[in-house]
Amino acid sequence: MATGVNLAQLRALVAVAESGGFGSAADELRISQSAVSHAVAALERTVGAPVLHRGARVRLTPLGEQLLPHARAATAAAEAIATIAARHQGEPVGTVRLAAPTTVCQGLLPELLGAWRAAHPRVTVRIFEGEDDELDAWLASGTADAAVLIDPEPAPAGALPLGQDSMHALLRRDHPLAQQPVVDIRDLADDAFLLSEGGCERQIREIHRRAGARFAPAHRIRDVGTLIGMVNAGIGVTVMPALAHAMLPPGCVLVPLEPRLARRLVLTGPANRPWHPALAALMATAATALALPATQRPATGAARATTPVGVAGSA
Repeated sequence: MATGVNLAQLRALVAVAESGGFGSAADELRISQSAVSHAVAALERTVGAPVLHRGARVRLTPLGEQLLPHARAATAAAEAIATIAARHQGEPVGTVRLAAPTTVCQGLLPELLGAWRAAHPRVTVRIFEGEDDELDAWLASGTADAAVLIDPEPAPAGALPLGQDSMHALLRRDHPLAQQPVVDIRDLADDAFLLSEGGCERQIREIHRRAGARFAPAHRIRDVGTLIGMVNAGIGVTVMPALAHAMLPPGCVLVPLEPRLARRLVLTGPANRPWHPALAALMATAATALALPATQRPATGAARATTPVGVAGSA
């Protein structure tokens, strides 16, 4: 077998695996598709076997699956070295892969992305949209460098609480309770209840438990967009966090819910390895953008534990 795996080859493997194709990997790496293909082919010659199944849908081979975590670690380490060097010169740099739930991606991250872009032009933040229960695993595996976690227990050391996101009833605008200032979960007992399986089930069950209400979903929906579409079509009602307001069509409305329950949003890095060197700068800028009190902001140059505050995003 030949020797000499290099970072360009590993970056190409990671980009193709994460983006799902050579074209999208080329866009991400800002090189030609041919260059990506040549880098992967060179890697395959070096390791002596294919690392990708090529076709309509590009997939990792078993060997590629084994190599991918090490490729991620190697490319992350190289980027961290470059980022530390740049920070030593006074400016954070690099790519931070940030995972977050769909409602956070829609309702909170656009504001933060704008603030980060303005404050740190040499830092690229790539968003990985996932379900609540996927994010810890993505952090641990190296798929993500940072994540917005929901109600982590305990809160990771150095994490930055971004705020609280209250749970609301999602109703069609012509629903009899849509104009009420508050809806009791028990008043929705006669409606078909649509449950989001992608996240928030724990909070929804807790709301029913506190109210002594029967929990009997008529449908279980994985995709948030499908869930909202079903409410908009009059198929039923559901409960969603306030940040979902950014995703709603004109025919739907979020109404505050009783019993009241809020989920905590926490920005953090991984527990099992050093954090991306640019993450502390992103946290400090996020604290400023969200107007967190000075006592709750991360210390200069390093993140520290803070206390959560409310975030904008009510219906």
